[in-house]
Amino acid sequence: MPSQIPVPIQGQKYISLTTFRKTGAGIATPVWFGEEDGKLYVMTRSDMGKTKRIRNNPQVRVAPCTMRGTVTGPEFAAAARILPPEEHARARQAINRKYWATRIPFLWWRTDTYLELSFG
Repeated sequence: MPSQIPVPIQGQKYISLTTFRKTGAGIATPVWFGEEDGKLYVMTRSDMGKTKRIRNNPQVRVAPCTMRGTVTGPEFAAAARILPPEEHARARQAINRKYWATRIPFLWWRTDTYLELSFG
């Protein structure tokens, strides 16, 4: 069965992405995201904590939230995958379609990692 984005997440401006430390403690971060083919795409940097935590544990939690990270709806389990460079363009296009500010290269020049979130 293909991944389906939960209805409370669809069309939101921000999601709270919770990644987990080795101790099991969750760390929530509000992020922008793109939606395509039943999956979410998030841009970040390889040196960020969430990227390191996903390398150790791809299980994440996703919920709609405000810009400051206040959760505004139900939370859903998802699996995160760090995309290889050849898949970055598709993820970037999904994000660019939603946020005009992501189209300004000098603001995002350090972005070098894209995440794909699948619900199952």
